[in-house]
Amino acid sequence: MGFELPTGTDPASVRKRIEAMEQLLERSFRIPGINYPVGLDSIVGLVPVLGDIVTTAMGAYIVWEARNLNLPKWKIWRMAGNVGFDALLGVVPVVGDAADFLFRSNSRNLRIVKKHLDKHHPGSKVIEG
Repeated sequence: MGFELPTGTDPASVRKRIEAMEQLLERSFRIPGINYPVGLDSIVGLVPVLGDIVTTAMGAYIVWEARNLNLPKWKIWRMAGNVGFDALLGVVPVVGDAADFLFRSNSRNLRIVKKHLDKHHPGSKVIEG
């Protein structure tokens, strides 16, 4: 496969890893017929208890990477709150599974990281075209 993640600690490498994790958790594939993107967070979250633990841990990885970028504490707390809220929603049996399709904590956290990196480390910005 031609897929490779950087292992460095520089902002550009961390950004790519966070983007890859968000892609995996929130937008891995599309539901046929309605063309709606879903990821492991929605699928694995259907498994009671264990699925929510796994997806919360994967979401916490994004927060950990952001902490390594030295984001301000209030941004880290906001990101942790997004993951925690998603985990709390996942505890409720049917509502939590439906909420995984609508509340995308990892996408929200990616936006926080991108905004910070674009402002403080403009060299890590990826121009897509």
